Amino acid sequence: MPPRKPPTARQCRLGAELRRMREHAGLTPTEAATLLGTDRTTISNTESGRFGVSGTRVRTWAGHYECSDSAYVDALADMAEERIKGWWEDYRGELSGSALDLAELEHHATGFRSVQIMHMPGLLQTEDYVRAVYAEAMPTPTPTMLRRRISHRLRRRDVLDRANPPICTFLIHEAALRMRFGSRKVVRGQLDHLLKESERDNVTVRVIPFAAGGFPNASSSANYVYGPVPQLDTVQTDTPMGSGFVDAEARLRVFRAVLDRTEGRSLDPQSSRDFIKEVAEQV
Repeated sequence: MPPRKPPTARQCRLGAELRRMREHAGLTPTEAATLLGTDRTTISNTESGRFGVSGTRVRTWAGHYECSDSAYVDALADMAEERIKGWWEDYRGELSGSALDLAELEHHATGFRSVQIMHMPGLLQTEDYVRAVYAEAMPTPTPTMLRRRISHRLRRRDVLDRANPPICTFLIHEAALRMRFGSRKVVRGQLDHLLKESERDNVTVRVIPFAAGGFPNASSSANYVYGPVPQLDTVQTDTPMGSGFVDAEARLRVFRAVLDRTEGRSLDPQSSRDFIKEVAEQV
């Protein structure tokens, strides 16, 4: 298959999983190429996401690598067979690749666990709040770029409305509730929207109050995104330069432990709703 430049995060992930499968089988790229009747360059380019791969080939490789986890292999084959042009592709060339990769990751997610320190979760933001957040961006976006960024952010919210929506738990620090992005009206509207969204069957909102004290990784926000099988979970982290993605199993275990402890410091859902109402009344 012809090379694809540049590969998306999802294409790179598929290649990385094929590499892990090969390494688990104890094979070098040269040995795998001989076993599969191909060449080392094809193995390397496929594992890096530069070459596409069919679902049939994924199953063939998995068979030769003696991978017996059928659910995992099925999930990888499904990834390989995807031929959709997602809505995020409408923004390619205008927004960063990490922004598009995040939208694609959310589109395929079966669930989220998110901890937010200074901002409301992206999937729960109002248009006015988004506009106020981007007003602080450096460098200041042009009016056209601002409209495109806002449009992209709001379209991401559609995952919550699909027929089989992801199950979401949002852990939000009190600092994010009290941070003033925009006018009092904007802040109050955002808090009211947060309360409304917390009523969804698939959404749980829990507040981490200042009184809870410290907790792991308290300086940064993160989203734990569940894939169709545990091996395809991903952590998305926010940085000033965009999103970062983590998928190494050792680090995923750490993030799960961090989220477990952080959730243990948070208020229960009803107490969180009461807390948010109290903050809204103080705005």
